Amino acid sequence: MYNNKGRYALMAVFALAGLVCIFYNQYQLAAVSLLLFAFVIWSHFKHSSVLMASKHFKNNEFEKTKALLAEVSKPERLAKSRRGYYEYMQGKIAMHEKNTDKAEYHFQLASRFPFGGKNEKSYVLIYLATIALQKEDRERAEAYTKLAKELAETQRSKDIIAKIEKEIGKI
Repeated sequence: MYNNKGRYALMAVFALAGLVCIFYNQYQLAAVSLLLFAFVIWSHFKHSSVLMASKHFKNNEFEKTKALLAEVSKPERLAKSRRGYYEYMQGKIAMHEKNTDKAEYHFQLASRFPFGGKNEKSYVLIYLATIALQKEDRERAEAYTKLAKELAETQRSKDIIAKIEKEIGKI
């Protein structure tokens, strides 16, 4: 759970520790240091700063979240478990910035990856239905609402779906 600078610092520490161990002929410790160095590199590509970003996201600190998500240079390298959260947060930030096309793109991607439980997945579909409503695309709004209804578990999500269905009837 580090940002890029923290990971680079850890890699430097492990590299330096490995060199010191080699200097003192402690090859087993140097191997452990190399292993830890490789683990940090692996976590950099598979998890990146998504977990840190999610902590700021939960506190509605969208600028900090956006900055941490910007550290992810290639989202396609993220682990599937992180990619869903990454795309969801990007979609919510785009909605916050009133960029519905970008939000739709990210929510579409988020719907394809593992993301929380059924109810969290239903919220992704609710956002997609809302965007379809804004674009007055009745067919897509109905499809997203139907899928969201199947996944919704809480009363709040069911109430939101009912409101969307009423709005669809007005189109």
